[in-house]
Amino acid sequence: MLAARPLQVVWFKRDFRVHDHRPLAQAIEAGYVLPIYIAEVEFWSQPDASGRQWEFVAESLQELQATLTALGQPLCVVMGDAVSVFRRLHARHGIAALWSHEESGNAWTYARDRAVRAWVKDAGVPWHELRPFGVIRRLRSRDGWAKAWDQQMAEPLTPAPVALHPLTGAWPTRIPTAAELGLSPDPCTRRQSGGRSAAVRTLRSFLNQRGRDYRFEMSSPVTAFRTSSRLSPHLSWGTVSMREVAQATWARQAALAASDDPVSRQWRASLTSFLARQHWHCHFMQKLEDEPRIERENLHQAYDGLRPDVADPSRLAAWTAGNTGFPFIDACLRALDEHGWINFRMRAMLMSFASYHLWLPWRTTGLHLARQFVDYEPGIHWSQVQMQSGTTGINAMRVYNPVKQGFDQDPNGSFVRSYVPELADVPDEYLHEPWLWPGADHLAYPHPIVDHVAAARAARDAVHAVRQGADHQRAARQIVAKHGSRKAGIPLRSRTTKPALDAPANPQLQIEF
Repeated sequence: MLAARPLQVVWFKRDFRVHDHRPLAQAIEAGYVLPIYIAEVEFWSQPDASGRQWEFVAESLQELQATLTALGQPLCVVMGDAVSVFRRLHARHGIAALWSHEESGNAWTYARDRAVRAWVKDAGVPWHELRPFGVIRRLRSRDGWAKAWDQQMAEPLTPAPVALHPLTGAWPTRIPTAAELGLSPDPCTRRQSGGRSAAVRTLRSFLNQRGRDYRFEMSSPVTAFRTSSRLSPHLSWGTVSMREVAQATWARQAALAASDDPVSRQWRASLTSFLARQHWHCHFMQKLEDEPRIERENLHQAYDGLRPDVADPSRLAAWTAGNTGFPFIDACLRALDEHGWINFRMRAMLMSFASYHLWLPWRTTGLHLARQFVDYEPGIHWSQVQMQSGTTGINAMRVYNPVKQGFDQDPNGSFVRSYVPELADVPDEYLHEPWLWPGADHLAYPHPIVDHVAAARAARDAVHAVRQGADHQRAARQIVAKHGSRKAGIPLRSRTTKPALDAPANPQLQIEF
């Protein structure tokens, strides 16, 4: 057993695993380790947090707890704020060093980490933060960023520890409930399960069974629930590392290249697309790391005041409930509520519809979607929210036609019928436009909340008017220089009517996996 001595404290934040966990491995080399998770009530009270997210986290913590207990030292679980918890630990036991992964989170976690950094400096406790993704802190230029990502992902995986020295004393280990954290009930009946085991199964099934048609089937919600990798919540909460995913993808590509299987070419094409999206995952996170204000402010400030600050309550209520009168929109909103996930093209469509057709403020609708997403990753989410709302100043407007999307992505109506049972009696030919059906007045389903053609035209006119401003192009060029992708060979100049500056050649880019 361990005699009293200073502790190497490993702070688990969004990295619920022991495999490829460098802070844990390096802390073990430095001394006796106390693994700790702080259930921060204030964090879970933020407007982008939800009960469904916590349930995924709790399941992941339960498996992490079992793993660490088997290694010799259970996970210490404490409710409170980080600075107070570390201050008490240091006073009672002495902290030799604090270890964690860097976090590119929301504004609240950024402020909390600044407070912890101030405390460790005052207390003389070294804090070792290591990179979990391809995000580079204090990045001066995007030049060479993609190459650095490849190099980092190619580094050897850090083996899981074989044992931890048990610590003396009684350490709290109980994982709090959602209610204890002040979270409201949030049923998500078909949510993915949390935990390392689920992450490994999901990765393996995608690379070996489900992913063959990923390249072609990820755009439609009819096929995307099965064909997409579904790794996004596991990457967001760290039950698997990005390095593990990248190296498993490379290994599968190598095996396919040596295979005589006639479908190997299709597999290789899909995995090439999947690997590109791993780059783009970190590319968007880097934007928030470099400019945290985009969580709350327009990236291009010429769009300040474009939309009202307060959402129209009736439009917002209809959109959040999936009662807009547009069947495909409503089916996607209801599917998201049930699963805690939907594919990226539909995320973009939902945000575009809210921002352009309903003219709702993106911060309000973005927060609702953030709470709905079990895989909520702030850097990806807020970058995409602004892109789909037309406030980056460097991306082409993507105003999705809610009727055309239904015909394109759900041609036989199976998806709509699964989630909008009010339309059971509507003939197939009217399903995506039920208001045209002669029996529409007898449906227990609303008529369209807006004239989508007129609303889209008005939105385009308003955004184009801003883009004609004298200073718009100058500011847009500065944004491109700071945030634009170099990998795609995109020139450092802004566009207003052509394809988006930092978009890849494939306009159906998926970045949520």
